[in-house]
Amino acid sequence: MSLESVDPAIRKIIRESYPQIEELNPAQKAVVDAGLLDEKENYIIAIPTASGKTLLGVMAALRTILDGGKVVYTVPLLSIQNEKVKEFKKFEEHGIKVGKHPSSSDLAVMVFESYDAMTRFNLNALSDVDLLIVDEFHMIGEYSRGPTIECAITRSRMLHQGMRLIALSATLQNMEELSTWLGARVVEHDYRPVPLFKEVLNTEEFGIKNKNDVILRILKDSMEESSQALVFVSTRRFTESLANYLAGKIKRTLPVEKKKAFKRVAEKILDVPRRRGSLPTEVCLKLAECAENGMAFHHAGLFDRQKEIVEEEFRAGNLLMITATPSLMYGVNLPSKNVVIRDYTRWTSQGPQPIPVFDYLQMSGRAGRPGYDKEGYSYLIGKTLSEAEQLQYQYIDGEIEATNSKLLENRDAVYRQIISQVAAGMAKNLDELLEFFKDTFSGFQMTHSEYSSLFASDTIQFQVKEALDFLMEHGMIQAVPDGLKATAFGMLIAKSNYAVQTAVRLKEFARSGGEVDMSRLIYEICRTPDLIPISFKGRKSRDPVRDRLNRAGLFVVDVGNDEATAATLMEWMDERSEYEIENAFNVYAASTRRAAYEASRLVKFHREICQVLGVYTGLDSMETLTARLYYGVKEELLPLVVGIKRLGRRRARALVDAFGTDLRYISREELLRIEGIGPKTAESILKKYHSHD
Repeated sequence: MSLESVDPAIRKIIRESYPQIEELNPAQKAVVDAGLLDEKENYIIAIPTASGKTLLGVMAALRTILDGGKVVYTVPLLSIQNEKVKEFKKFEEHGIKVGKHPSSSDLAVMVFESYDAMTRFNLNALSDVDLLIVDEFHMIGEYSRGPTIECAITRSRMLHQGMRLIALSATLQNMEELSTWLGARVVEHDYRPVPLFKEVLNTEEFGIKNKNDVILRILKDSMEESSQALVFVSTRRFTESLANYLAGKIKRTLPVEKKKAFKRVAEKILDVPRRRGSLPTEVCLKLAECAENGMAFHHAGLFDRQKEIVEEEFRAGNLLMITATPSLMYGVNLPSKNVVIRDYTRWTSQGPQPIPVFDYLQMSGRAGRPGYDKEGYSYLIGKTLSEAEQLQYQYIDGEIEATNSKLLENRDAVYRQIISQVAAGMAKNLDELLEFFKDTFSGFQMTHSEYSSLFASDTIQFQVKEALDFLMEHGMIQAVPDGLKATAFGMLIAKSNYAVQTAVRLKEFARSGGEVDMSRLIYEICRTPDLIPISFKGRKSRDPVRDRLNRAGLFVVDVGNDEATAATLMEWMDERSEYEIENAFNVYAASTRRAAYEASRLVKFHREICQVLGVYTGLDSMETLTARLYYGVKEELLPLVVGIKRLGRRRARALVDAFGTDLRYISREELLRIEGIGPKTAESILKKYHSHD
């Protein structure tokens, strides 16, 4: 279908912003023909990965904006938000403001949590939104983020009935159920611009014993045809060992020109820690060594910039294969001609469990690059012929699971939504809370199920009443003459994105009495669900972590990732580099900076909790701790790193080591002798310190 049939104003923006798009594909045509741009009703658009869902959302957004309205485009992850903002910035050439909040833009890209917060505490901004687009709508059935977008949609529909909703999704089994809940028209299509061929391979048919050697054969085939491959495995350690194994097998067969390109990628990877003032960690060296042979691994234990380099160089054709954990399924637009799923189990609290068919399809959907490949291939690998037959039955021929709400399963989500409703003045009593929960997708599923409808109301009432009792017991909600009211403590939680469990733990620590032990506070923060832990790399001795905590007055019996995180943060504040931390504790130290940033915010949250509880001991120390975590410095460097923008801890330490903490009498020439201090930084230092004379 030609773009000529689309409104001229929309067509002009699309052609100038996406010059590679000459016409609509069959899936996009089906959706447009179904009235997406002409009707005002809600839509669920379900078409395969890489079939152009974003363009359909964009066209609907442009229609609304050109008619004088505002649009919010919600996504589950910050990485997707940043990617979409960058993509949509092209529209600003046509007078359309693009940003991250509707108060300052015509097209706002928001993560689920930010949009949820807006529906609670910024009703003026919500009332200005004419169209809500929910990308990755299938995540409504995911345990952690699903309840957030589910309740945000529910609240939006209650408060702003004139707002239109368009959900962009992969194919879901219970589409009729979802569409009835939303009052939406469903448009499904199976068109895929690059045909996908799914196979199950096994080691027996190749006469080998190791799955990795099956992957080696796929790699060699892809090298012969100048294509690339993504391999999904279950753990960080497996991504590294597999990439290293394959690199060793092919390094002698690589052409000289390829080796030169791979060498440049390796140098970029090693340059990341150097720019941060750290020697390359063992993980960095391992990644660079793999990259020199066209291999790379991708997991949360790398520096953020290293992950970006791996993604960029793979897209540019400068890597042959990436081995990755399943987190790469979401958040990164990284297709490849070949996708291999080596591990089809995931470790859970109930032990190893098979991945859902939905996850298999999401990973397989990465196969085939539109505009580059004529077809994509997905390979699932088993050990034996009988295992392969079972995998064929379960994943290739099996049906995708129904998408079910996880709201009532996720206790913290229930707590947060109750606090939100009460704090925002949307629920004054139990009946109003029940009304909200019955309007959610969870409530809809329960009341419309032939199995649970008879006792749905009693179940919802029991769950909500139990959660409400918990919140009142912990001082977050109180009963007043005119109904339920959030306390100052509850209001603080409602306006944050932190788990109720985190707030309860920090409240109990605040009330423990006596002088505040900052090392103990760091440890308590590391044990909350809101701080992603720094993981051990292997099973080496954990005594160094125990010893470090002992020196801080913390005596622990079991040493796990929480303890490793606490020890790492203490060393970070003592100005240790990632290289030194990794060597000391055998952890994935590249994530130290991220953990320290989150910890600094949690210390600030704890300080706010103390203030609303009337606990004022140690507030100044907490403020200092917040800054030390954020900048990664000893206390003596704080005036420098806080006062001089972008100075950083490495240059600040060099200055203090050379001149001490009083820089009032240092000349420009003396400053310029310090490595890394240029004219601009020197001027900033002189301006700050000499103005105090």
